Amino acid sequence: MNTAAPTRDRVLAQTRFEAGTLLRNGEQLLVAVILPAMALVGLALSQSPSLGPGRRIDVAVPGVLALAVISTAFTGQAISTAFDRRYGVLRLLGVSPLGRSGLLIAKALAVLTIELLQLIVIGALGLAFGWHPQWLGLLPAGLLVLVGTWAFVALALLLAGTLRAEGVLALANLIWVLLLGLGGVIVPPSQLPAVLSRVAALLPSGALGNGLREAFIDGRLAVIPLLVLVVWGAVATYLASRTFRWSD
Repeated sequence: MNTAAPTRDRVLAQTRFEAGTLLRNGEQLLVAVILPAMALVGLALSQSPSLGPGRRIDVAVPGVLALAVISTAFTGQAISTAFDRRYGVLRLLGVSPLGRSGLLIAKALAVLTIELLQLIVIGALGLAFGWHPQWLGLLPAGLLVLVGTWAFVALALLLAGTLRAEGVLALANLIWVLLLGLGGVIVPPSQLPAVLSRVAALLPSGALGNGLREAFIDGRLAVIPLLVLVVWGAVATYLASRTFRWSD
C-alpha cells in the first residue's frame, strides 16, 4: 500500500522544484540575477545617478542587493504564482498531500534559496569592484532580508491571487521598473526630490534599501526601515489571506 512521504520530504521536494523552475526560466533569471548584476556594474563604472555621500560602491551594493530581493520575492513570485493559478497547478497541489500550507512554505524556501544565490553573486561582484562592507552588519542585514522577503512575497501573493495572469505579468514588471527608478532602492530616498523622498522612505523598497545601506555602511540595525517592512508585511499578508483565489 502506497503512503504519502513525510511532510518535510514533500516540502523539500517542492522547494527544489520551485527553485529549479525559477532558475530555468530565462525571463526570471534575467530579472533575478542578470539585471541586478548589470545595474551594479553600471553604477560602479559611472558617476550617474548621484548616490549621495560616502564611497559610491559602498552605497551601490546594498541597493542592488535590495533590488535582487525585490526581483525574486515580488516580481518572480507574482508572475510564477499567477500562471500556476491560471493553469490549475495551485488548485491541484493544494488538494495533494503537500497541502496549501506545504506549498506556501516550499515557495518561501525556494525564494530564500534563490536570494542566497543572488546575494553571493552580487556580493562577490561588489567585492571585485572594491566594496568594503561592515561585516558586523551581516546579522541586521540578514534580518532585514528575511522581513523584506516576507513583505514582498505577501505583496506578490496579493497581486497574483486577485488578477489574471497577463495582468500580473504586466503590472509586476511595471512596478519593478518604477521601484527601480523612484522607489528608493538603488538611489537613496535622500537623493530624490523632496516629495518623492518622503514617499520612497515609506515604501517597502525604500525601507529595504535604506536598511541594507545602514547595515553594511554603519554596521547597525535600522529600526525605522525594519518597522516599515513589518507593517507592509502584516497588511499584505492579511489582505492576501482574505482575497487570494487558488484558481481562476
